[in-house]
Formats: sequence, structure tokens, C-alpha cells
Amino acid sequence: MKNPVTILHTDNPEASRDVLAKSHPDLTIHTCDSYDALPAMITETGAEVVYSVRFAGTPGFPRQALIDAPTVKWVSIGGSGTDHMNPWNPETLTVTNAAGVAADMMAEYALGGMLHFSLNIPGFKAAQAQQNWISGRVEPIAGKTVLILGLGQTGMAVAARSKAMGLNTIGVRARPKDTPHVDEVHGMDALPGLWSRADFIVCCVPLLDSTRGLVGANAFQSMKETAVIIDVSRGGVIDEAPLIKALQGNTIRGAALDVFTIEPLPEDHPLWTFENTIITPHCSSVYDGWDLKSVEMFADNLWRYRRGETLLNIVNPERGY
Repeated sequence: MKNPVTILHTDNPEASRDVLAKSHPDLTIHTCDSYDALPAMITETGAEVVYSVRFAGTPGFPRQALIDAPTVKWVSIGGSGTDHMNPWNPETLTVTNAAGVAADMMAEYALGGMLHFSLNIPGFKAAQAQQNWISGRVEPIAGKTVLILGLGQTGMAVAARSKAMGLNTIGVRARPKDTPHVDEVHGMDALPGLWSRADFIVCCVPLLDSTRGLVGANAFQSMKETAVIIDVSRGGVIDEAPLIKALQGNTIRGAALDVFTIEPLPEDHPLWTFENTIITPHCSSVYDGWDLKSVEMFADNLWRYRRGETLLNIVNPERGY
């Protein structure tokens, strides 16, 4: 059985080491809690396996050290997105992700965004601030339609919760196939005819050349004036310029945004200013214990690696999953 030198690259190193050591007590484990220190640690230890969390954002992430290190054979990404690793050569480096580790939480975030607007929380909060007892009304989401962009683990979790709440579900994926809890599954090329059908649009796709700007000007022009867009994918999937125009002109109802082209979102960015927009700091996947659950997934996969078996969640750099 292999005994690869392993680095845990995370901002919670000791707890992560404890989780991994319980499953692999004989393994040589090193920890690193900074971007700057990782390249030297890889060189000094001759690490073969690196578990890595993008804990301080994409700028400065030591991608090149992971890509170029001759000893590193497998990089296990602690989250689901791997765009910060692109590109890599899958012939020389295996990259896996922790797809599903936060799917349920991100689906709850998406559902919360739907309810926020259907229950008119912005309007009631504004009236509350003015101590104004308005003639209020709420509306059900049951019977409405959600368009889910991407039917990976997160998209399927969104679909399951949406069906439980009585919504009609439409999904798009690169390779269409029957998917649980999804009433209709289409290819990406069907999107021009789907925007106008959706009351809610939830972005769950990885950031690739094919998905960058996927929700652009034509999409916003086709949406209902009552549509709400919710983004838990990656900054860049939504083209922010036409999004801002749609919010300014009230040609859509609102947006719940957890990801942005530039993160942190600059203080002078216009998206901060809209009352019909929810801004959260890329945290829809962050809940107590998510990182240790991810390490547990890594530990299970590490047994496969040590036994020479095929790993789970190997990412194709061209597909992003």
C-alpha cells in the first residue's frame, strides 16, 4: 500500500490533521495555512498528494506550485469549484473536488432567495424602518417555475427542494439526461427559449470558457419582469453589466448574489446600492463543519489512492467537473 507524503493546505490545519490522522494513522501528514508557504513546503517534503482549500480567495492562490511540482501527482480540492486550478494536464496531474460537500446548504441558500422575494421581505423591511403599517401581501412559490443552470450535485439539490415546495423545475446541462426532481432537462443550446419561462433562475454551473457570460444581455432581455436570479456558481457566469442595467431599469424583480467577477466586491461597486439585491460574501457553501466534512471525503478517497484504485470526483479540466 502506498504511503504518500501528504500536505493539508487549509486555514483549519490542526482540526483537519486530526480528522485525517484518525483514518490514516500511519501517513506522513504536513499542514500549511498560507498561500505563500505552500511552494516551499512542497519542495522540502517532496509531497505527492496535496489537499487544498481556496481559503483566501483566488488572487495569490499558489496554482503554479501545484501544477509545476514534479512530485505532486494528485491535488484534492476541498470545495467543488476548480476554475482556480485551470488549466492543468490530466495526463500528469489528477485533480479531484469535493462535489456535494455543500450542495444541500447552497440549495437552501437558493430557496431562501426565492422566499425572500416571494414574501416581499424587502418591502416589509422598508415599511418597518418607517414604522409604516402597510397593506401587505405575500405570494406562494408553489406553481412557479425555476430554471436551474447546471445539474451537478448542487443543481440536483436545488431541484429536490424546489419540487418539495411545489415548483415546476427545468434544468440545463451539457449532456442532457433524465434527472431526479427535474421536470424537463435540456441542453445549453435551449436556453434562449427557456429564459422567458422562468420565475426563478439559479446558477449552479462551473466557470468555464463555455459558461463565462452565460447569463448575458440577451438573457436579461428575455426574462420576465418578475424574474429573480440567484447565483451560487462562480463570478463571471453572470455578465454583471447587463445585470446592473436590468436591476436599474427594474426589468427583473431582483437578484440574490453570492459570487462576483471581482471578490471581495469593491466598495464602490454599483451592485451594493440596489434595494432589490441580496449581496453575500461567497459564503453559500460555508457552514459549521463543512471543511472537516470535506477532509472526511478526502480521507475516503485517499484509501483508494493508496490501494491504487480509481479516485472519485476526478475533474476533467475541459468540462470543469
